[in-house]
Amino acid sequence: MKTTTTWSCSPLLRGIARGASALLLCALAACASLKERPELPPESAQPIGQTTELDRLIDSHESRHPGQSAFRLLKEGPEAFASRVQSARLAGRSLDVQTYIWHADLTGLYLVGELLKAADRGIHVRVLMDDMDARARNAGFAALAAHPGIDVRMFNPFASRNGFFAYIGEGLTSFTRVNRRMHNKTWIADNRIAIAGGRNLGDEYFGASDEVNFVDLDFAMVGPVVRDASASFDRYWNSASAYPMEFLDRKSVNEQALQELRDYLARHGQEAEGSRFATDLQGDNTVRRMFEGKWSMEWASTYQFVADDPAKVTMKKRDAKRTHVGSLLQPTLAATQSQASIISPYFVPGENGTAGLVNAARNGKEVRILTNSLIANDVAAVHGGYSAYRKQLLEGGVQLWELKPEDGQKVDSSLFGSSGASLHTKALTVDHRSVFVGSYNLDPRSTWLNCEQGVLVENEVLARELEEIFATQTAGDRAWRVTLQDDKLHWSDGTASFDSDPHAGFWRKFQAWIVRVTGLESQL
Repeated sequence: MKTTTTWSCSPLLRGIARGASALLLCALAACASLKERPELPPESAQPIGQTTELDRLIDSHESRHPGQSAFRLLKEGPEAFASRVQSARLAGRSLDVQTYIWHADLTGLYLVGELLKAADRGIHVRVLMDDMDARARNAGFAALAAHPGIDVRMFNPFASRNGFFAYIGEGLTSFTRVNRRMHNKTWIADNRIAIAGGRNLGDEYFGASDEVNFVDLDFAMVGPVVRDASASFDRYWNSASAYPMEFLDRKSVNEQALQELRDYLARHGQEAEGSRFATDLQGDNTVRRMFEGKWSMEWASTYQFVADDPAKVTMKKRDAKRTHVGSLLQPTLAATQSQASIISPYFVPGENGTAGLVNAARNGKEVRILTNSLIANDVAAVHGGYSAYRKQLLEGGVQLWELKPEDGQKVDSSLFGSSGASLHTKALTVDHRSVFVGSYNLDPRSTWLNCEQGVLVENEVLARELEEIFATQTAGDRAWRVTLQDDKLHWSDGTASFDSDPHAGFWRKFQAWIVRVTGLESQL
């Protein structure tokens, strides 16, 4: 039975107790300071060949399109999930996985199982995780690393591998370092096919959650762009900030832990056998259908895979070199001739970004933005930063929509939470031709703090597809149009109207307000 201790002593004693707690936190953090990573030989993605099933499926297509790469927008969660599963099953050489979040749920564990099966077949598997989310699942990743065919590295890790107080203490004493994260998401099989975009690995990213699911987007890609994605993966893998699990927690990387993971996955597999996802996958050949011409892919000659320098998490100065992705998108948007449509779940444009968007609108360009409404946004802090620019954008002629919670459900919100928002897509289209899909939010955190990546492609068909997504998500059943009436903000979906953030209660509005007035924009 749990017992609760209630303090009933003087303020002085309570102060002493708080001071002792603070000292304990600092002591715990000091005991777990991150050591410099040992020098490791550089590793590279395995070169393409002619021996695997993916080689045979893809090589003839590549040879017919020299210098070009092919792209498919993965709009629906189940297709995005199946594409990852099928590419893992078809792989014959290598699987490289880089992600910010990997949940231990139905789809997340299913993908872990696929990696283990691939490694058992002799496939070389590399897993690169950001440690902000992964630390809580340290035992699982350590067990995975015990497989001789699987290497696991943690990016910008916590020195402590377990314990809440150690986590908080290290966060307090090493805030500048641990506040910077790797937000990239890439899945690469045999250096032949890559999936990259906004999706992490977990139920809500694949439409499998019983609660709120994300509206999200990936690119499936083949051709030389895949080798660009692999080169980016290698830069992060070989970065001084990427620590092998064996270095961080050697004792947990052992055969017994791996066997326990296998046993757990076996039990989980039996429980999940009757799920919709498992049933759908039984006869699913998503990747094969792409290369048999049954599912369209668009070939393009002009494209760019861009990723921030992994050293961004150690850079001290706020300069343009820190944001390779932002440095690509800024001139793309500035060169808009007719229209720009932007989808960003966490949208904090800042003074310069706002001025650029307003300038384009005042010069006759159509500028449209879709972001989360306050009731749909899980990170109230971000909404507080965004709302400071809302009126200025509208006065300047920018068109603005805010997504409703999916299926009318409220989203669990916290001041700095990072899961549960209904909109998670990070994409834009410019002049009905340029298309960007990636991990980059238009906010200060993506620009200056987190490592990000994305793909910019010139293709009119893909641009039309993304514009159709924008039109669907901004329809009245999905979003509120935000306008100005009598110099005040006004929300409408065509059937109902509001004069303040729709359906948002006092606490949610207070969270957004407190961040707006306390100047925390640089952390958003």
